[in-house]
Amino acid sequence: MSTARGARARARIEVTAAIKDEARRQLAADGAAKLSLRAVARELGMVSSALYRYFPSRDDLLTALIIDAYDSLGETAEAAHAEVAGADPRERWITVCTAVRRWALEHPQEYTLIYGSPVPGYTAPETTIPAAARVGLLLISIVRDAYQDTGVARTPLPAELKPEARRMAAELAPDLPPEAVTALVAAWAQLYGLIGFELFGQFHRVVEDREAFFRHAAGRLAHEVGLVFPRAEGPVE
Repeated sequence: MSTARGARARARIEVTAAIKDEARRQLAADGAAKLSLRAVARELGMVSSALYRYFPSRDDLLTALIIDAYDSLGETAEAAHAEVAGADPRERWITVCTAVRRWALEHPQEYTLIYGSPVPGYTAPETTIPAAARVGLLLISIVRDAYQDTGVARTPLPAELKPEARRMAAELAPDLPPEAVTALVAAWAQLYGLIGFELFGQFHRVVEDREAFFRHAAGRLAHEVGLVFPRAEGPVE
């Protein structure tokens, strides 16, 4: 790469980062629904036509911010999990859940963007899926390891849910029993519900020691997905 091309590439990276930073500032101030490319350009001293060369539309900018948020969350969860890779599955599960909560409290606007109210007129494209799946795949891997080692406890499913449970298992984790996958989907939803309640003030004057409460709740979610037996007790079918 020539010196000139390298300089242009670095400049594009810097301008792209500045656009995203200003967009995040606007998200914090006004919310995603009011994000405006013209307002971003104005704050950066750019003409709108110049900004459109980086992000052709508001939706393109939103998509970039959403992918960044999911990737940041995924990296945080994966790094926390790596530190306890040798622990039992229940502790690994709680560690990942705790890391997700910590990230949300440190990045409330980004959390709101990906798990808050939908942005009117915006539909996330499929390009967001790989980043969005990172935490879910990590939780699945923890249950998979337990299932292949000591086994997981299974809660019987009602007859009317079994077809849907088999469908979810086939799509999400075909090597796990439908009972485990159903419990995983429920736990995934409850995890973000717990975090959302805390982040959006629903626990005000209800839960005071929120860290202890969350860790206990995460342990209960581990129990619900079948991570209830220590490694020494042998497999559970």
